[in-house]
Amino acid sequence: MIRELASEFSALNRTEISRTICELLPWKRPNGQLKNHECRLLLERLRDQGWLSLPEVRALGGRGPRRVSATRRSDPQPEITGSPRHFEPLQLTLIAPGQKAESRLWREYVERYHYLGDQVPFGAHLRYLVRSGAAGEQVLACLQWSSPAWKMAARDRWIGWSSQQRARNLQLIVNNSRFLLLPWVRVPGLASKILSRCVRRLPQDWESRYGYRPLLLETLVDASRFAGTCYRAANWIPLGHTQGRGRMDRDHAAHQRAPKVLYVYPLCRHAPERLRSAEAPSYTEPPEDCDSL
Repeated sequence: MIRELASEFSALNRTEISRTICELLPWKRPNGQLKNHECRLLLERLRDQGWLSLPEVRALGGRGPRRVSATRRSDPQPEITGSPRHFEPLQLTLIAPGQKAESRLWREYVERYHYLGDQVPFGAHLRYLVRSGAAGEQVLACLQWSSPAWKMAARDRWIGWSSQQRARNLQLIVNNSRFLLLPWVRVPGLASKILSRCVRRLPQDWESRYGYRPLLLETLVDASRFAGTCYRAANWIPLGHTQGRGRMDRDHAAHQRAPKVLYVYPLCRHAPERLRSAEAPSYTEPPEDCDSL
């Protein structure tokens, strides 16, 4: 069916084809949004494997990763010191779709000061800016939560699920794919406090945006650069090292990377059991008279 649609609608662009496929499958998030980004990646993967043809990408600008240029807004600031309690209460700003100024500021900071830079996240994601009344409008940290890695041996052993259970419930895991404490913030213990505060807020924000609550958080720490102290202090559980492949390397074909330490944080009791037995979140069409509810 996908091959026939790609051929029949070859006059459309790739985004329009993927949206059409999402509508027909239907391939939607629990909140009703189309999984267009994931579908487009699937289409390009099928094209690369010779299963179908896709229209050429229309030239609308430069190709390659989106880059954001640094401005004075993200310039280094005077060093911030003190005790974590002096920065209470922390103010977490969830960047909503359409908040271009806050989104650009987040991207500037991460591109400029995070060793991985700013990359387009795969699938569902949330981004936060962290401030404090004690520091005025100055940003202290940036966080990003996004879709999890397809396979990680240590995590999958800890959960104890089958490949079918993982395929069904993987979306119930969320990955902390970026955590940047800005380099001039020199407050011991503040990183773990920010992390703990964001973890308490994340499940509700994720449910509000995507229609379901995650059961487990995960993150990868490059041990050659960081000790993972803030995760340990925030009660995350170390599960061991990765094998050094990319997050979506299903075919064991990616170039070898430096192994990272995997940490997880259960958001409920008996998280492994629930991840094995949970029913995947499903989208339910709203009633016809939902506007009057």
